[in-house]
Amino acid sequence: MSDLEGQTANAAQIEYWNRTAGQTWVQHQDQLDRQIEPLGLKGIKVLNPSVGEQILDVGCGCGQTSLKLAECVGPTGAVTGVDISAPMLDVARARPVLEGAVHPTFLECDAQTVKLGESVYDAVFSRFGVMFFSDPVAAFKNMHRALKPHGRLTFVCWRPFQDNLWMRLPMEAARPFLPASTPSDPNAPGPFAFADADRVQSILTLAGFTRISIQPFDMAIGGSPLDQTVALTFKVGPLASILREQPDLKPVVQEAVRAAVSAYQTQQGVLMPAAVWIVSATKD
Repeated sequence: MSDLEGQTANAAQIEYWNRTAGQTWVQHQDQLDRQIEPLGLKGIKVLNPSVGEQILDVGCGCGQTSLKLAECVGPTGAVTGVDISAPMLDVARARPVLEGAVHPTFLECDAQTVKLGESVYDAVFSRFGVMFFSDPVAAFKNMHRALKPHGRLTFVCWRPFQDNLWMRLPMEAARPFLPASTPSDPNAPGPFAFADADRVQSILTLAGFTRISIQPFDMAIGGSPLDQTVALTFKVGPLASILREQPDLKPVVQEAVRAAVSAYQTQQGVLMPAAVWIVSATKD
């Protein structure tokens, strides 16, 4: 029995990350790890974990960041990865641990509602795992409670969709072939829920955090061959969401998307601009 049974606060996200998104991320884990690893490493550098620390990794997914944090804290530290996706956690638990690193503990639970404990962790980290809460203030209050006095929080989240060409370009290429759609709520749980830095500042302040820093970070991500890159745009991201509902459109948009993405081929694979916030705060 997981700590998700009977949960209603984030029921839609729990279902989505166990049935649809979780299965997709498991299937494309190697490619997705390669694509977003540098962004997570930047966040970990800002967090600056030390040997012996106890760290909570929220939305740990397939475990890449938890394993890196485990290297940083060494055998005397502890890393706990939490996620709502059972398929992704299965991958995380099966991944090898580097010699000299502590073995992370992986828990299937909702960081908004589960009892994380009080004054347990030296730091909380997340790479793209905190934008999906139905009540983000409640979630961050829970994390705040779990931190020791003077504990640190660092997470990486996406800046606006328009700033992220790696997701925007495929949509723009496909748009002439897609039906009209109504704008979604920008604050609804989802990848871009924390795109507004003022909203992030407000959420963290209400949750009790201080010394809040929200810094932009830009870099080209990807690194896969053209065919793999195009295939991934049909599996992950906003265009993929549309094609899941209307799969007959895939052959219609494929050539246009491929032509647009091909402009970003390099000797290291397709590399396209990504834009994130590196957010850090402390518990006084």
